[in-house]
Amino acid sequence: MRKFVYGLLTTLLVAMVGCVTINVYFPEAAAQKAADQFIGTVLDSNAPAAAPQKDQPTAPAKDGHQPSAMLLDLLIPAAYAADTPNIRIQTATTEAIHDRMRQRFHETLAPLFSSGAVGFTKDGLVAVRDATKLPMDQRAAVNAAVADENRDRDALYREVANANNHPEWEAQIRATFAKGWIERARAGWYYQDPSGAWKQK
Repeated sequence: MRKFVYGLLTTLLVAMVGCVTINVYFPEAAAQKAADQFIGTVLDSNAPAAAPQKDQPTAPAKDGHQPSAMLLDLLIPAAYAADTPNIRIQTATTEAIHDRMRQRFHETLAPLFSSGAVGFTKDGLVAVRDATKLPMDQRAAVNAAVADENRDRDALYREVANANNHPEWEAQIRATFAKGWIERARAGWYYQDPSGAWKQK
C-alpha cells in the first residue's frame, strides 16, 4: 500500500512540475538598493567604496525532510528555485567604471551640476543643459567629459544586466539608476522629468 501511495504521489508531483512556469522577475527593490549604494559612492566624496555583495548561501537541507519534498526539490528546475530577490552589481568591469565616474564627477562634473550647465536626463545619462553657462574655451572639454560619462553609464547598465545573466533587464536597470541619480541630486541641480522638461531641485 505504501509503495502504491508513493508511486501515486510521484506521478502527481511530476504532473505538477510539468505545470510550473519559470518566472524570473526583475528584483526592483534589490536593484534600487544596489543602485543607491553605487550612486552614493560616486556623488559623495566621503563615502567609502561599495562593499562587495556576496552571493546568498543556499539553505542547507533540513533533517527530517519528507521524501515528497525531497523529490519536489529534485524535480523543480534550478532556475525556478534560484529565483530570489537579489541582484549582483559589483564586477571588475563595474568597479573600473565606478572609479572613472567618481573621479570624473569630483574633478569635472560636480561644479557643472552646481552651475546648472549640466543635468541628469530621464534615461540615466548626463546632458549639457545650458551651454551659455560655459566659457567658450571650455565647451569642447565639457562636451567630451559628458560623452565619456555617458559611455560609462551605458556600459554600466549593460554590464549589470549581463552580470545577472539577464541582458533583457538592461532597460529596467537603466530606469532604476535614472531614478536614483535624480533622487540623490543636490538642491539646485537640474534633472529631466518623465516628459523631458528640465526641473531644478
